[in-house]
Amino acid sequence: MCGIVGYVGDKQARDVVIEGLRRLEYRGYDSAGIALVHDGTIAGDKRAGKLANLEKAIAETPLPPSTTGIGHTRWATHGAPNDVNAHPHLGSTGRVAVVHNGIIENFARLRDELERAGHDLVSETDTEVAAHLLENEVLAGVDLTAAMQAVCRRLEGAFTLVAVDGQDPSRVVAARRNSPLVVGIGEGENFIGSDVAAFIEHTREALELGQDQVVTITRDGVEVSDFEGNAAEGRRYHVNWDLAAAEKDGYDWFMRKEIFEQPRAIGDALLGRHDENGLLQLDEVRISDDELRDIDKVIIIACGSSYYAAMVAKYAIEHWTRIPCEVELSHEFRYRDPILTRNTLVVAISQSGETADTLMAIRHAITQKARVLAICNTNGSTIPRESDAVIYTHAGPEIGVASTKGFLTQLVACYLLGLYLAQVRGTKYGDEIGAVVRELAMMPDRVQQVLDDSGAIYALAQRFKDAKSVLFLGRHAGFPVALEGALKLKELAYIHAEGFAAGELKHGPIALIEEGLPVFCVVPPRGRDQLHDKMISAIQEVRARGALTIVLAESDDTEVVPYADVLIPLPTVPTLLQPLVATIPMQLFACELATVMGHDVDQPRNLAKSVTVE
Repeated sequence: MCGIVGYVGDKQARDVVIEGLRRLEYRGYDSAGIALVHDGTIAGDKRAGKLANLEKAIAETPLPPSTTGIGHTRWATHGAPNDVNAHPHLGSTGRVAVVHNGIIENFARLRDELERAGHDLVSETDTEVAAHLLENEVLAGVDLTAAMQAVCRRLEGAFTLVAVDGQDPSRVVAARRNSPLVVGIGEGENFIGSDVAAFIEHTREALELGQDQVVTITRDGVEVSDFEGNAAEGRRYHVNWDLAAAEKDGYDWFMRKEIFEQPRAIGDALLGRHDENGLLQLDEVRISDDELRDIDKVIIIACGSSYYAAMVAKYAIEHWTRIPCEVELSHEFRYRDPILTRNTLVVAISQSGETADTLMAIRHAITQKARVLAICNTNGSTIPRESDAVIYTHAGPEIGVASTKGFLTQLVACYLLGLYLAQVRGTKYGDEIGAVVRELAMMPDRVQQVLDDSGAIYALAQRFKDAKSVLFLGRHAGFPVALEGALKLKELAYIHAEGFAAGELKHGPIALIEEGLPVFCVVPPRGRDQLHDKMISAIQEVRARGALTIVLAESDDTEVVPYADVLIPLPTVPTLLQPLVATIPMQLFACELATVMGHDVDQPRNLAKSVTVE
């Protein structure tokens, strides 16, 4: 995943592009670059490392004035993250500049063709191939729009390309295939971005583009076509959050801000979920109730934190609907030749709506005639557009690479889906569904309660700043919470962390226990007596072998007290909803431990916010 910005208007493009890149740096921070159209040429700079390196270089050697420009922050795929491989890339004469997100799968063949024709390509990237091909078309006498259409017809893979011609300051041209791209509509100016954060400071009016489309922006308008040159249309929409939502608001990290935004995010995820008759409703459903009643299997596909949300969803959906439910990693799904029919519901969970593995998986499901429902945070992104139904999580912008409010609102959406299916299929009475919905409505206050009592978590981070390994244990819905806790620690603190189902301890993992090893233990509510007692037994087992137990349990659970070296109290909630409160301490711990260790919490090494290549 990379961040892309393009601008045409009356302002200084340098300032607009750099500010846009700053808001997109969470999408990639291996390098950054800018290209401006000035006096018949391309002027620019690009630097390895974070955006600050580019800004420093520009401050020392200022760029000329320009009102047309493009920029890029990179998450490396082809080629090491260095100055040469940084974007933008130029054609052979330096007339055309290109930035790119994604992978051009046939680049090796195209590169060989160009080199045989005498082109000297200086980088290791696939992007430079596109720059040379575009410039060939422009030098042959066509405008940049027609050049982009012609080149895209030759490219294979998933890509967003944005280009400028040094001899045409009137336009920026972009194209997309299986990769995010959005247009910002202004007055006397227009914008290109990987997402709306790139231009939210200037406009909240946006245009979403379809698959295999080319867009040309000028200061006076926007034109959309397909790769064949036929006129096409995008869909306009209004962005329902503003610049303030993308600022840190006094917090040291975006991630910490987003952790503390979770009560509001959960509330927003629950808004408008009833019709006038009190029945649950989703955002967009193009599947009839009769078709939903015929569903005989649910398969949930996701990656990373979304996969752990899917694991919780399995418990809820099977419990409330009695439909068999499977959970799969998106990138493994289509390669095992899954059995899908018209009576299979495939649920795709993706914060960005552009996750390449998940997108390819739902396209496979569609070819097999399965129904597809998306759970997503990004309005107008590709996965929701290509699905039969959508539940938007309404979390607002999540800038921190490690997901927090995105994960919790995905959990809420999964609960809503399970209850909606129970409503349609009649497996739960209306008052039973209403009781769960009322419990969900209380969750913002329950989450706030955990946040208000976070001092003990910060103290833990100080205590374990030299830890080399941390384990996490859980049962039932607490098992995915343990996995998510371990993932957060790996992402941010760069130490060994693993989550286990507590019942697996005796089957191998207990060999890892040693004196002083921190072990987080998620204890089920006492309403599930058998699970509760078995979890206490697991805590006793690791503690007897020298582990230091950090126990997350209901605040009035006196049975766990003798076995907890550190007790983290949780509000009393139903078992299936406990992940909403049990996840919070683990988020806080990972964030604070990484801070104490001196790491960049918002931009952890080697990671990007969304994986937009397979």
